Amino acid sequence: MRIFYLLFFFCIASFFLSCKPSGVISINHKFESKQLHSDYSLLKNILELKHPSLYWYTSKDSMDYYFDYYKNKIQDSMTEQEFTWQVISPLLNKIHCGHTSAMRSISNIRQSKNKKYPSFPLELKVWNDTMAVVGNLNAKDSIFKRGTIIKSINGFSSSEIISKMLDHLSEDGYAHNVNYIRISSNFPAMHNYVFGLSKEYTITYMDTSGDLLSTIIPLYVPGKDTTKSDTALIAKKIVKPKIKKGTNYRSFQIDSSGQFAIMRLNTFSSGHLRRFYRKSFKTISKNHIPNLIVDIRINGGGNVSTSTLFTKYFSEKKFKVADSVFSKSNKVKPYSKYFKGKWLNNLGFIFVAKKKSDGQYHLTRYERKYFKPKVKNHFNGHAYVLINGPTFSASCLFVNAVKGQKNISIVGEESGGGWYGNNGIFIPEIKLPSTHIRVNMPLFRLVQYRHENQNKGKGIWPDIYIPTSYEALKKGYDMKMKVVKEMILNAEKQP
Repeated sequence: MRIFYLLFFFCIASFFLSCKPSGVISINHKFESKQLHSDYSLLKNILELKHPSLYWYTSKDSMDYYFDYYKNKIQDSMTEQEFTWQVISPLLNKIHCGHTSAMRSISNIRQSKNKKYPSFPLELKVWNDTMAVVGNLNAKDSIFKRGTIIKSINGFSSSEIISKMLDHLSEDGYAHNVNYIRISSNFPAMHNYVFGLSKEYTITYMDTSGDLLSTIIPLYVPGKDTTKSDTALIAKKIVKPKIKKGTNYRSFQIDSSGQFAIMRLNTFSSGHLRRFYRKSFKTISKNHIPNLIVDIRINGGGNVSTSTLFTKYFSEKKFKVADSVFSKSNKVKPYSKYFKGKWLNNLGFIFVAKKKSDGQYHLTRYERKYFKPKVKNHFNGHAYVLINGPTFSASCLFVNAVKGQKNISIVGEESGGGWYGNNGIFIPEIKLPSTHIRVNMPLFRLVQYRHENQNKGKGIWPDIYIPTSYEALKKGYDMKMKVVKEMILNAEKQP
């Protein structure tokens, strides 16, 4: 366990060392092209020297082309937002690594907090090449109700819009499913970033009879379209009951039928999970619950050790975390000062990485150690594991380890986390010195346990596929959960 205590120490120390005050830069500040080129060149050098999978999905020749292409996009001064969305984000997309992504500067986040800005007015649910309305920032609008299918915006078809947005987001290989969810979670902001603001938008949509119609709607400007319903919504939020501590991270409940329990795990990092596992599986065993629905649809991963512990409660045989975990280098030098934690990242490598004959630095513990299943309170009933695009990183380690067991059914949609492997170990943060844009960059590549027959570039495919339901979207219910509950209850009725 020494490796994990050391990594914990490094994370804590990194946090305190990085909390230095910095000068405030206006959101609308334009950085000179010289500053932008300097930040860009620095990031390029770090990626080429340190990224473990820069050429995993994109050849070196192609990556060199993209480096030059986005460098030439810097022709004049740019704001932080312009530099991020026109240059950095689409460049990082070409690596096809879901753990390599750009983030706003801390100064930008602080200035934007609790502020509302003009925006594209429609909130849309996106999947494949389809866009449907789920909300409307213009409360007085009577046309665009929940479920209205949008076919084009300002002359761009739905498939063109989605494709352009996907080109700005990171993902493992070509597993788009996670990014459909990300786009859906804040479509107005994504549209603003990628297409910019317009005073008005020409929208082509499908009415209830299936006819295509077109209309023009204005830009949403905060404060210009307030109604009594807005006030009621605010009041409702104020009197909302306090959420029980920890339930944002995980929850457990037994259905009144006594035939199944539902366990939701939204992360493998927080929520006192070890204690939660003990109590939950003890309760399942004590009450002889035959079925368990494990909902990890929004679990983006986290701590590998807590993911591994969870797997022990389900796995029928011993398993490994990965077949290989390795880094190109055993230090972040000569770029230490740009990494959060600085020299502590170099110190960490001394304890966790060992050089092998292939010239790579390996985390041998993950590669060689087999973990045994739990004996006490091991779950021996039937588990239905709900997955989706945001099922990512350490969540996919769990799904991969139990997939194929007779008492495990993987249900839902393709995971966003790569099935063959990912770069989800040891992900320090880089801060570019001029713009202060932050970039998450992993240092280790992880190849999944039993990866030989897995489709490189894709997520984990479910055993029971349940796609997005338009009817459920319109009515606002959880189709996947509904289907699984019905499967369990109907099975109990069988003679």
